[in-house]
Amino acid sequence: MRRLHFDLDFLRSYVTGVELGSFAQAADRLGRSTSAVSAQLKKLEEQVGTPILRKAGRGMVPTAAGETLLAYARRLLELNDEAASAVRGVDLEGGIRLGMPEDFGERVLTEVLGRFAKAHPRVRIEAQMARNADLLDRLSGGRLDFTLAWDMGRSSPHAEGLGGVPMQWIAAAALDADAPPIRSGGAEPLPLVMFDAPCLMRSAATMALDRAGIPWRIAFSSPSLSGVWSAVAAGLGVTVRTRIGLPASLHALDARAHGLPALPSAHLTLHRADATLSPTAQRLWDIMQQALAPLLPAKGFDELSTTAKAA
Repeated sequence: MRRLHFDLDFLRSYVTGVELGSFAQAADRLGRSTSAVSAQLKKLEEQVGTPILRKAGRGMVPTAAGETLLAYARRLLELNDEAASAVRGVDLEGGIRLGMPEDFGERVLTEVLGRFAKAHPRVRIEAQMARNADLLDRLSGGRLDFTLAWDMGRSSPHAEGLGGVPMQWIAAAALDADAPPIRSGGAEPLPLVMFDAPCLMRSAATMALDRAGIPWRIAFSSPSLSGVWSAVAAGLGVTVRTRIGLPASLHALDARAHGLPALPSAHLTLHRADATLSPTAQRLWDIMQQALAPLLPAKGFDELSTTAKAA
């Protein structure tokens, strides 16, 4: 059987298009024409031997084979880029100051710093975990080079939207996700465990409950995410976050099964101190993007039907 050797340029176009939700934008980011990217996708499907994209409404999304390919493509590109950085980027040095919400501390920060430090041991990284308002204050005050933040309507001169992550009702793991509703009869207000106000997800939770006519009370309020996690695990109430960074002691609930209202998505934004990042900071951000990509839902491709026809 002839070995199949994937073209990394084809894979990079595919992954970039999926993550941006637009292959026209992918072409622009990669410095190629839209028709060139379309031709790459066509050749990639020929290599795979099965469709990797399917129509969904007015756009297209990955097929089951395309989702499988996407996971492997990310790993192949990650290893390729890491090897390139290790060989060509050994002279990177200096310092980087980055910020992110606490949700990303355990999984994303650990993975990103581990990979970056291995390839660039001479670079000093100062990572700060804080709430949105604090992170943006530090950025505007010149104390961060770039930061991730949940979108609360506060912008910055150099901001880039990364996508939305569905909010979830979160409870102690002992409470089965498919159990009967946690509110029996609706007589008692729903106990909530929340960040201190102002908080995007606190507001989303209370507004959803108010619209649904469900009484609620703040059973526990904390200035830190670790405090919220601990209180929920202790059974003091439910909270609203995304699945990102969810501890094993907690569980995302089936809202309908528990008689809880649906929730919107929380949108993640990258804020930079300057219009462009330094080469060192850009390399760190590239690694962060790769780590974040699996956490953000795949987008539909509004412009792909046009590019597919062009292929």
